[in-house]
Amino acid sequence: MRGENTIQLNDLLIQGVRCRVAQVGDTTSDEAVVFVHGNPGSRFDWYGVLPQVGAFSRAVAPCMPGYGEADHPAEFDYTVEGYARYLDAMLSELAIENVHLVLHDFGGPWGLRWAADNVERVKSVVLTNTGVLEAYHWHKYARIWQIPILGELFQLLTIHPVLRLSLNLDNPKPMPLEFTRRMASHSDWGHKRAVLTLYRNSRSTGALFELVASALSGRNIPCRVIWGQGDLYIPHEYAERQKRYFDAEVISYPDSGHWPMIDEPQRYADDVLEFLRKQCLTTE
Repeated sequence: MRGENTIQLNDLLIQGVRCRVAQVGDTTSDEAVVFVHGNPGSRFDWYGVLPQVGAFSRAVAPCMPGYGEADHPAEFDYTVEGYARYLDAMLSELAIENVHLVLHDFGGPWGLRWAADNVERVKSVVLTNTGVLEAYHWHKYARIWQIPILGELFQLLTIHPVLRLSLNLDNPKPMPLEFTRRMASHSDWGHKRAVLTLYRNSRSTGALFELVASALSGRNIPCRVIWGQGDLYIPHEYAERQKRYFDAEVISYPDSGHWPMIDEPQRYADDVLEFLRKQCLTTE
């Protein structure tokens, strides 16, 4: 059935881990736009564009394990490969075969690792301050999180006022209060433990991105790259590099940082919707 702009929420039990998935559009279609958030993130990151996609395509936006409203079990496989397997199982549960990926931050490695094993199912990609990051060096917070004890202490001190101050210092413009409050509300110890485990399991990314680059290069997958130039975590120089791996066009936002969909929600929505309308088989 076609839900259009109405967001439906579904709780799924995947690999023993519960996640909450937001859906719009025709939930019986086997083709969908799949939004994958990063760290820290949740399904809410996409609410500036998700409802509008329902006018012409099915779309889903999950909270991934350890984030948002999903479970945060200590025993989950908090690795890029673990998240890729979880995404694969989720798509199977939702009966989605053909995929248009919209990725941000760590959602890039998770989604692209899945794509490397499922190239024929990938119909298009939108990369938002993420991508194939060969020769990437971790940002300042990641380096702290990767150090035992220091990472735990840093996470314990990261309450909302500290989180908000840090994000605003790192971003070209102040982050909306609602956005940082929601991020902090999802940041219990289970989430913080998940972040520490993920980053400690991801110290070396060279082999991962070599694998992804090898699988995706030369496939001419349509791609729109949207990048906030003020990103202090994943430098803007990586935006143009995505043309090595995709049939990509790059749109840079000079006044945005790591979250262009939050900094400039209307512009971001317009750019994503323009691209997806051309790529999706269903029409308005």
